Amino acid sequence: MASPPLAPVESSSSNPPSSPPATGWQGIANDWASDREAFRQVPWGKAMMWIFLLSDTFVFTCFLTGYMSVRMTITSAWPNPSEVFALTIGGREIPLILIAIMTFVLISSSGTMAMAVNFAYRRDRAKTAALMLATAAFGVTFVSMQAFEWSKLIAEGVRPWGNPMGAAQFGASFFMITGFHGLHVSVGVIYLSIVALKVLRGDYERSGNYQIVEIAGLYWHFVDLVWVFIFAFFYLW
Repeated sequence: MASPPLAPVESSSSNPPSSPPATGWQGIANDWASDREAFRQVPWGKAMMWIFLLSDTFVFTCFLTGYMSVRMTITSAWPNPSEVFALTIGGREIPLILIAIMTFVLISSSGTMAMAVNFAYRRDRAKTAALMLATAAFGVTFVSMQAFEWSKLIAEGVRPWGNPMGAAQFGASFFMITGFHGLHVSVGVIYLSIVALKVLRGDYERSGNYQIVEIAGLYWHFVDLVWVFIFAFFYLW
């Protein structure tokens, strides 16, 4: 009896057809697991900065929510910001003049930072570095004026645990919120200065990737945006 014919054996040299790339959540998981760009078009550095800023948003939101809860529940008189933060210039008391200048300085720094990102993608190292250092200088100016503001209130007796002008919670709210924001500005100044010097030195020219400037800009714009909320809720309310 004849044996049945054997099935043809495929050549070992033939390669199986490649499977199409996974999409959706599976594609995201594959990208993260293989250390490729997260979410396809978003680089790791930018994705991590957005995650950090999101977490920082929660912290500032808790601070401002706690401050507003205190304002609405205490029975003691809350100091009038127009009087507390007034400066005497030329014999006249001008309310919130220092705070207005600080706000103008910080908003102006957002403009120089945006221009720095623009010139970075044009590969103009000199202008990028100059604008980033100008942004850092605006930050130093802001922190210096904030230090003057702190010194003035401390000299007037305001403390985190007490306040001769009214509600004791005023000092705690002021030093906590403005101090935490001032820390962010100070860190941003160091961050921008380091990136600017590396840009000027040509460290990113070899790779041709100037996304670090945009990532630094995301941080700085966030710091500016947070100050707008602090200015509105703490100094104008």
